[in-house]
Amino acid sequence: MSAQIKSVVESLMQAFMDENGFELVDVEYVKEGSNWFLRLYADKEGGIDIDDCGRISEFLSEKLDENDPIPTAYFLEVSSPGAERPLKKVQDYYKAVGDNVFVTTYETFDGLKEFEGKLLSFDEQTIEIESGKKKHAIPFNKVASARLAIIF
Repeated sequence: MSAQIKSVVESLMQAFMDENGFELVDVEYVKEGSNWFLRLYADKEGGIDIDDCGRISEFLSEKLDENDPIPTAYFLEVSSPGAERPLKKVQDYYKAVGDNVFVTTYETFDGLKEFEGKLLSFDEQTIEIESGKKKHAIPFNKVASARLAIIF
């Protein structure tokens, strides 16, 4: 059900997001304790602010009221993905080339399942990360999760 709700929300929001210069980074529908949360993460060139989040939330609330795709009570949250935003879409990886990333894999590569370093390249088959003096070529289909990383 979670994947279906995510898909419905993405389709309800895409035109609005595009028209207003927003990027739909991710949608989550998760249960935490006894409560359900519908979370939408959005961004835009130069960063998203509280007023942008409010506009997105109002629009989404109206669309959800019209379409009523969620049978249970839930809390709606709209926010920025933050500085360590997740890499979800193929274009996210292309945009992150040259940036620091944190990647986890489904299986061990070079003796590791977690990699943090500079994303050197991405070609939709392989991601290459430089961590210290080592370079790691990881098959893209083995990436469990990835996000931008702030390295101090």
